[in-house]
Amino acid sequence: MSLREQRSLFGEILDWMLAPLLLLWPMSVALTWLVAQNIAARPYDRDLGQLAQMVSRQMAIEMAAQSARPVRLPESAAVLLRSDDVDRVYFQVLGARGVLLAGDRELPAPAAEETVSDEMSFRDEDYRNEPVRIASFRPANLNGEPSEVMLVQVAETLQKRSRLATEIIKGVILPQFVILPLAVLLVWFALARGIAPLNQLQQRIRRRESHDLSPIEERDAPEEVVPLVRSINDLLARLDQSMGSQKHFLADAAHQLKTPLAGLRTQAELAQREIDAGGEPRSVKRSLQQIALSSQRAAHMVNQLLSMARAEDEEQARRQTEYNLVRLATDTVRDFVPKAMDKRIDLGYEGPEADDAVPRLVGQPTLVRELVRNLVDNALQYTPEGGTVTVRVFADPFGQVLVLQVEDNGPGIPLAERELVFQPFYRALGTDVDGSGLGLAIVKEIADKHDAEIIIEQAREAVLVPSGPHGSDRPGTMITCRFPIVRVKRVPAGH
Repeated sequence: MSLREQRSLFGEILDWMLAPLLLLWPMSVALTWLVAQNIAARPYDRDLGQLAQMVSRQMAIEMAAQSARPVRLPESAAVLLRSDDVDRVYFQVLGARGVLLAGDRELPAPAAEETVSDEMSFRDEDYRNEPVRIASFRPANLNGEPSEVMLVQVAETLQKRSRLATEIIKGVILPQFVILPLAVLLVWFALARGIAPLNQLQQRIRRRESHDLSPIEERDAPEEVVPLVRSINDLLARLDQSMGSQKHFLADAAHQLKTPLAGLRTQAELAQREIDAGGEPRSVKRSLQQIALSSQRAAHMVNQLLSMARAEDEEQARRQTEYNLVRLATDTVRDFVPKAMDKRIDLGYEGPEADDAVPRLVGQPTLVRELVRNLVDNALQYTPEGGTVTVRVFADPFGQVLVLQVEDNGPGIPLAERELVFQPFYRALGTDVDGSGLGLAIVKEIADKHDAEIIIEQAREAVLVPSGPHGSDRPGTMITCRFPIVRVKRVPAGH
């Protein structure tokens, strides 16, 4: 697949400015030629018309003076017609019923509607294999008596007209050959000067350090580029915030991983000293158990970090498919049954079965499965032995959302901390549960990716659990996720 050629803004603007200019120039030449021909024709048409009137007058005088036939044009008039040393001139005089009185018989006659009595008309014809301009004239009746001359025509070749039109074209077009390159240079210079602030802006951005995400000064940019600069500044602000969050996240992750890794090292050194000193196998076994526990904590932390990274992956979030929330919830409950039995916790599920008619959701099934796993794992972590964890899935009465609930009878989350627990590495105060502080942060991130609403509430019924001589109240926690139902149009089979 060939890469699309990168376009130049300077070149594209120059093209759009010069292309019309270069396109209009031939049109201007053509229009100038037509106008020049029209201008050149006017004085010669006037002279041609005067010749036709002169022939008409001379013929009238001769016909009045001579009773004999044929009538001939006076020699003075004939000399005048032949006096042009550039063009050839032809004439024709027709009498009644089209009888030739004088001149050239082959000269084409005009159509009846083309000439009006006593009005000069002009037309272009071909005569003797060359173009000519013909002036036609029908003399009016004199003193109420019909005129014997019915039609007078004088034709002239077009050499003088073409020469004059060519001279006019040269006078108009030749200066344009100087003006046009000069206009191109001026356009080039003006465009280069106008686009110079963009180059300066590019140099300022290029000279910046990689860690400098401060806003670009808008006052130094042209007015047309200010929206682009503002968009870049908005991107820089979001990048600064994102990089700050990543740095904070990495610092917290490094701090959280430091504890299990330090425990691993300490227990390994203790085990090594016990072996070197010939200690009892029981103490070595205890050190190995601590090493296994620390490695398990580190592995859990790493898995949580990977889940957090997957939840924040924008590219993955765009690849959405249908999934069955009920199936994800029931599969997760089955996966956690062994862990619940080890802690003697009653883990149960309430809701429809996976094969029931439940609305399908659209999103990332892998991420939603991670959300359910983190909710169940978090509930099992904070619920003491003998407690209860219940997972529910149901549709709201209006059919707009599908609800996932995970309820436990653990210590609960104080109202003031219910927003804070969604922050990475935050752990509720007063708990000694071993955890990474990432579970609910991952849940929140995945819920936001799926436009789901997440709410933390007290469990439906507070549970009284004996603790020492007095006992203590455990309000429990119920976390609710409301997933919007997207109606998917299905194409019938055979379409």
